[in-house]
Order: sequence, then structure tokens, then C-alpha cells
Amino acid sequence: MEQDLGYRRIQRTGRGSYIVSLPKEWVLSSELEKGSQLAFKIQEDSSLLLVPRNVLEEHDETKAIVKEYMIHVTRKDVPQSISRRIMSLYVISADSIRIICGDEEITSEQKTAIKNTVKMLLGTEVVSETSKEITIQILINHPEFPIETALRRMSAIATIMDNNAVSALKDFDENLIQDVIDSDTDLDRLNLYVIRQLKYGVERNLSKEMGFESPKEFLGYRIVAKNLENVGDNAVGTAKNVLTLKRLLDDQTLILQEPMDEEVYSSVCKLNSFSHRLLEDSLRALFKRDYHLADETISQFMSTGLELEKDAFNLMLYKSMDPNVASVLRLVIDNARKMMEYGRDIAEVTLNRTVEEISVQ
Repeated sequence: MEQDLGYRRIQRTGRGSYIVSLPKEWVLSSELEKGSQLAFKIQEDSSLLLVPRNVLEEHDETKAIVKEYMIHVTRKDVPQSISRRIMSLYVISADSIRIICGDEEITSEQKTAIKNTVKMLLGTEVVSETSKEITIQILINHPEFPIETALRRMSAIATIMDNNAVSALKDFDENLIQDVIDSDTDLDRLNLYVIRQLKYGVERNLSKEMGFESPKEFLGYRIVAKNLENVGDNAVGTAKNVLTLKRLLDDQTLILQEPMDEEVYSSVCKLNSFSHRLLEDSLRALFKRDYHLADETISQFMSTGLELEKDAFNLMLYKSMDPNVASVLRLVIDNARKMMEYGRDIAEVTLNRTVEEISVQ
């Protein structure tokens, strides 16, 4: 509880240093004496925080406590439910997770689900296993793989997935389609890792150590990670629809046998490329803390982006094409617009975290 101990006058010593006396009540209650050491920490509002060294060391020891959890299961538990619980513990910064089945043996289906889940979680390994117990250890921490690096990797994977999904619409390459679907696992792994690290930082008040100006920025980065995950999810949806369209072509069940109009496809690709650039610009603005670039990105979405979407959609309506082909093209156009909206949202995160910096008189 805050206690007001009044004001104290700063004095200057003969050596040019400044000193101030400490309140006797605080010294005694903190069990300090001559020779005790204090840590000095400058706060965001320029106030000075004094912390006794023994208190600071006790706090550091508390932060260093290993977070171990146990999941008690029975053979009747649904494997997917166990997986969800493991992922939830991973996200809240668990260091070790033990899955225990008591006097029973863990079923083969449960073991398979657990090991598949471990593969999805970055820096996670099964370190011991018996018929009745599995121990999972999380070995990675923030300094080894910073959040910004993880987000850059997420962006690269998501945009490649989207580009491959659109390219598959032209050539119907099943290997390309499968690669899009498989890459979603890598994107999910990184997303869970980012969430884990953000929660870890919030719990331990590590905003400065993690490169943030204030704790408020944790929420903004959570939005960024979710938007990048959504880009990948949309790409998977496109890839699966392209695969369905290929089946219809192979079975010769399309109403119109011309699979793709070159002019429409070119217009869609132009829109898609622009949406990629907009997303990249928004991320660059985020990492550089560039308010003006973020503002320009939003302006580009409102003008050029929406115009390109309108042109692609109107051209598609003008052409005669099979309804199934038109449906997939409409999905691609919708996904491109969503990607631009995700870029706009990321740019708005940058505006919110930097507007005060450029508004100071």
C-alpha cells in the first residue's frame, strides 16, 4: 500500500554528487542498516524506484522458479482434449508437463496425439516416457528466438502459402497445394510460441527486456500474430478449394471446360501481389516504429487496394466462366482483401504505439 513520507531536500556534497536522506521509518521497516545496498531503477514517468538488494534478489529467485504441471488422464480421455490441455499449458509458459495415467497405461491413440502435439510446439521435446507417464520439457526461451524474429518468420511462411495457393489455381499442381496445407503446421507452431512469449513477458513485466516501450504493446503484438495466422488459414482454404476444382476438371463435370480466363487471373494476381506488399509494409512500419509509413500503408489500402479489388471483381463478373471457377476466384479476391485488412490492422497497432512519440511538443 502506498504511504506518503513527505518531501526531502536534495543536497550537494563537496565532490559534486547529490544526496538525499532516507526516511527512518522505511529503513527500519525494511531491516536496512549501514552498508546495506539499494538498487536504483528509473521508471517510465522519470520517477526513481529504490529497492533493497535482498528484496530484489528474492524477487529474481521467484521469477526463476520452474513452472511444472501435471495432467492426470484416464484411458477414457479423448486424445484431442489432452492435446488442447498441453497446448494451453505451453502458452502459459510451462517449463515441464507430466502426463500421468495412474495405474493404467496410456493408450496408443493418446500417445500418438501427445507426440504429434509436441511436434507442433516450438522448442518442446519428450524427455522421458513409460507406459503410464510421459514428460514434456520446453527448452526454448526468449533470448534464443525473439518475438520479432518469430513474427518475421510467420510473415514469410504465410505469404508464401498464399502465393502458392494462388499459383496452384493456374497449374493445379497438387504438390504445391499439399505444401500449402503442410506449411500451416509451421505457422501454428510459431503462433503458439509468440503467444507463450508474450504471456511470459506480461507475467514478469519484461517489456523493456523484450524491446517494447511499455506493457501496452504486448496486446498489439498479439493482434499481429493472430492476423498472420489468419493469412495462412485463408491460404489453406484457397488451396483446398483449388484441389476440389481440380477434381471437377479431372472428372469433366464443369459446366464450362475452360478452367481459367487469362485476363481475370492476371487481374487477381495483381491484387494479390499488392496485398502482399501492403502486409510487408505494415510489418516494416511496426518493427521500425515508423508512424508515417504505417499511416501511408492505411492510405494505400483505402485507395489503391480497394480499387484493385473492384477491378478484379468487375472483370470476373463480365466474363463467362464456370460457377465453380468463379467461386474459387471470389474466394481468392476475398482473401486478398482480408490480407489488406490485416495489414491495415497491423499499421493501426503501429499508429497507437508511436503516436505519442511524434505528438510531443
